[in-house]
Amino acid sequence: MRLDRLLANMGIGSRRDVKKIISSGTVTVNGVTARDTGLEIDTEGDEVVCCGRPVKYRKFVYLMMNKPSGVLSCGDGVPGVKVCADLVGDDYGFYDLSPAGRLDVDSEGLLILTNDGDFIHSIISPNKKVGKVYFIRTDGELDEGDVQRFKEGIKVDDDFTAKSAELKILKSIGGVSEALVTLSEGKYHQVKRMVKACGKTVTYLKRLSIGGLKLDESLAPGGYRPLTDEELADLKQQAEH
Repeated sequence: MRLDRLLANMGIGSRRDVKKIISSGTVTVNGVTARDTGLEIDTEGDEVVCCGRPVKYRKFVYLMMNKPSGVLSCGDGVPGVKVCADLVGDDYGFYDLSPAGRLDVDSEGLLILTNDGDFIHSIISPNKKVGKVYFIRTDGELDEGDVQRFKEGIKVDDDFTAKSAELKILKSIGGVSEALVTLSEGKYHQVKRMVKACGKTVTYLKRLSIGGLKLDESLAPGGYRPLTDEELADLKQQAEH
């Protein structure tokens, strides 16, 4: 990859800005000052330093975010709409990040942001059967009849019947319930619609896990971190199988 393209892709600046930076003599490749913007770089083996900062090429990034309520997972390019990618700082903000499975604007919890489209498809495709676990609080008491309805698959409306899902009631008293829902699908407002079909209303929803990946509870709302190599490998393996 050309040196100027590498630096531009890693968010150092525009191609024009990068050319000026290289010409100023503040970029080194393997310890040698580089002034040729078209210098071919081995992205795996060469050591590139710009203004004293190492630059390591990464084609894809995978971030875990604790999505806060009030922020859209993805705004589809609508001007003025705040989305989760807007919460990502300069360290990863220059990547074109999208969520691997959305959460409603008033929902919270685990969200994966990445620029790897194939990975997103592998996570959200119902055929891959990657389970997602949600903690919910409802207005209305869930009961064992609802557990059975979830297990059998609920006819939400004329256009959609949800596949079999697991409902585990944690507490149901005083007109309020708390429960865990495990889905392999991810349709629009699916958990809320399934609960509504049971005659109750979801008042709070938080995604706790995707596959074997659990939300890092040390992340404050809006906080994020890259997935570890082990976490990413485990997710990819689950999607493949």
